[in-house]
Amino acid sequence: MRQEDIWDVDAARGYDTPGVGMFAPEVLGPTVERLAELADGRRALEFAVGTGRVAMPLAERGVPVTGIELSRPMLDQLRTKADEATVPVIVGDMATTVAPGEFSLVYLVFNTISNLLTQAEQVACFRNAARHLTPGGRFVIELWVPELRKLPPGQSATVWRSESDYIGLDTYDVLHQQVVSHHFRFGEGREAKLYRSPHRYIWPAELDLMAQLAGFELESRHADWDRSEFTVESRSHVSVYRLPAAD
Repeated sequence: MRQEDIWDVDAARGYDTPGVGMFAPEVLGPTVERLAELADGRRALEFAVGTGRVAMPLAERGVPVTGIELSRPMLDQLRTKADEATVPVIVGDMATTVAPGEFSLVYLVFNTISNLLTQAEQVACFRNAARHLTPGGRFVIELWVPELRKLPPGQSATVWRSESDYIGLDTYDVLHQQVVSHHFRFGEGREAKLYRSPHRYIWPAELDLMAQLAGFELESRHADWDRSEFTVESRSHVSVYRLPAAD
């Protein structure tokens, strides 16, 4: 499954869920608040900007935001809400595509670095972030923690959500550090709709090593955007990496 095939017209049209899910105020509000604080009014770059879920409210906060986006259908959906002057976007992948100018903040939210399916691509993503940043600039990543502790011997799948109209489960290939997320949506009938997406999962320690290879230092790590403590039980993390400041 290529990323271009996953984020197609149907995915783009159904991506926005105003007021609920990842668009819920209690989810989106702290995200934008923290990124605005880190940007401090200076230019920010979002890798995989998508339909502008974060970029648009961040721009409304006075932060000049540029995006990089691989999927043209996702970009087309963004353009129904914001023009090129409001949120300029360069079409391309987040590991190699270069946006013009320099930025004080690069950010990558909602597990999206795991869409890069090899370690080499993920390291390249860190280096691409460093390429765009001024000295002292920050790279922020939001990512889930692999739930391998839930896998008993001989089992390769975990159910991470089960509701009356939805089941979400992940199937793991622990040998190659790959996972496929399966999303089943159904009503009262016998049929269900399946959406799948492949990922390469990353432990926080491996992420920190990738950062070091690109010249970053870990500045902070929390369990969520509200700066709650990151613990052994945390299911996700928000990690802030920083380049050394100029002498």
